[in-house]
Formats: sequence, C-alpha cells, structure tokens
Amino acid sequence: MDYLNILFRTLLFYAVIMIVYRIMGKREVGALSIIDLIVSILIAELAAISIEKYDSSILFSLIPILAIVIVQVVVAKISLKSTNVRNAVDGSPSVVISGGKINFKEMVKQRYNLDDLLTQLRSRSIKSLEEVDYAILETSGKLSVFPKTNGSSDLPLPVILDGAIQKDTLKQLQKDESWLLKMLKKQHAKLDEVFYAFYRKNSLYIINNQNIK
Repeated sequence: MDYLNILFRTLLFYAVIMIVYRIMGKREVGALSIIDLIVSILIAELAAISIEKYDSSILFSLIPILAIVIVQVVVAKISLKSTNVRNAVDGSPSVVISGGKINFKEMVKQRYNLDDLLTQLRSRSIKSLEEVDYAILETSGKLSVFPKTNGSSDLPLPVILDGAIQKDTLKQLQKDESWLLKMLKKQHAKLDEVFYAFYRKNSLYIINNQNIK
C-alpha cells in the first residue's frame, strides 16, 4: 500500500510540476535567471518532501507550490510593466567588453574574473580577445559575444526600454540625457511614446508604442 501511495504521489507531482512550468511560461525552461532557479529548487524540494513523507497530507506541498506559482506569475506581469521591478528581480545585462576593450570595473562588480571570460569565449570558438568587439554578460550568466566585422562595430545599443532611459548605455556612449532628448526631438518623438530605441552606427532607431500590437 505504501508503494502505491509513493507511486501515486510521484505521478501526481510530475503532472503538477509540468502544469506549473506551462503556467509560468517557456522562459522558465529555456533560460533560468536567479529567481527562476530559486523557484525551481523550491518546487523540487516541496515535491520531494511530499513523496518522502507519504504519510502526510499532499496539501502541505501543493499549497506552497501554488503560492510560489501565483507570486511568480504576478511578479512576471509587474516586471513587464516596470523596468525597475524587472531589474530588481532579474538584474540587468553587463557589458564586459566594449569596443574591443575589457571593462574591468564591471567585471569586478559582477565578480566575474578573466578566467571566466576566457573560458566562455573559448566555448564560443573565440581564440583571442582581439577578435571580440562587444561581449555582454546576460542575467542568466550566459555570455553574448559579438565578433569584430571588418574592423568596425555594428552592435545596436539600447538607449530607451519601455520609455525608460538606459543611463548605463548613455555612459558607455559618452553621451547624456540632453543629447538623447535632442535626438528624439529631431525625429519628432517624445520619450513617453517610445517603446524601444537603440543607437547604431551613429544613428538612433526608434520603435514607438503605436507600432507595438
């Protein structure tokens, strides 16, 4: 009887966890951020406890799992609307190589050493730092690498996301907010109407809210 109970709980939590990840979205499976990893560990631990302690009520694990899922979904929806919440929960990408130069200050801030950088570059078949134009450490810990092309840079740098000015990008470009506002004015665009804007090859490209369906 105990074996049947354990089997039942195992199959039940298999189905529950599968449904949970469907609810939270494909992003949870595709690329785990810090918060995604925490949620995954908690759900796995709760399921394991319920299977091990088969003489206790299943609700002791189902209720906490349900609570975690609700919190995760609510936070994810708020993050879609608020850049500040998104940065607080997921963090923001860090440019560790810019224009072929290593940003040691940012690497120290992220506790990301040179060995880590070289290891990830080798995994991308990059033989030398001199081949790299830009390298961005994503919030998932993955390194996005943009090799040099014909000795020039064509990486689009986001300066506005969801109507919020990206001050770190402006600092990287050695520009300020007044410069950005002047650029917007030239294109007859208002900051609160801009969904996304990026700077590339000395030009500003804008996507307005009305272009987003």
